[in-house]
Amino acid sequence: METPDKTAAESGAAEPETAGTEPAPATTIATQSWEQASADPTYRAAVVDLLGALAYGELAAFERLAEDAKLAPSLADKAELASMASAEFHHFGKLRERLARIDEDPTAAMEPFAAALDEFHRLTAPSDWLEGLIKAYVGDSIASDFYREVATRLDADTRALVLSVLDDTGHSSFAVEKVRAAIEAEPRVGGRLALWARRLMGEALSQAQRVVADRDALSTMLVGGLADGFDLAEVGKMFSRITEAHTKRMAALGLAA
Repeated sequence: METPDKTAAESGAAEPETAGTEPAPATTIATQSWEQASADPTYRAAVVDLLGALAYGELAAFERLAEDAKLAPSLADKAELASMASAEFHHFGKLRERLARIDEDPTAAMEPFAAALDEFHRLTAPSDWLEGLIKAYVGDSIASDFYREVATRLDADTRALVLSVLDDTGHSSFAVEKVRAAIEAEPRVGGRLALWARRLMGEALSQAQRVVADRDALSTMLVGGLADGFDLAEVGKMFSRITEAHTKRMAALGLAA
């Protein structure tokens, strides 16, 4: 899963992170271990949902990057994407192992999210190399922002796992470098890519909202049933922070949001 953490320093562009828009404070659950927090069956169900969604997301990212490598204009670019695909599969393996360790079937945990994620990727299939890079950078970063927000409401053990699988696989700086170079060489492509990024933003936010709405335990955790003081208004602020981070990422690419 991509994160924008390293992008500004490596690309020299504006910081594409949620600077000045920190996530809501962690809840009391964040001070507990998995053994303590999972005694609540609703919380346990929410975490299984979260890990299942993340695991399928990582598996889908692996498949997508491997497929996008076919669009690469050079052997070096193809090798770079193959390396990133391998990193995504490693993240998937960590999530699958955790689910098995807590006596949950990884396939069963992923199954409820497969159709929605597959539909998202169907609707946002890139038509060329540059669209594929934008999708990896923008689309994955939006998902990463969402999961980082959720992570503040998790027990310490689960939070550490989630944050570890959100580590940047290197796609952020790679995508920024390639897209900015393409726009410099042919400024006209900027308008097309900006429209594509806006479409990705809309589809990604819709998907995140559907995931929350469709899974009762997960939505309960987000809107306050398990997260002390976290209510629907805070959910709105969360999505506002994600939108603001997207705008900064677009600036890093040299595109208008």
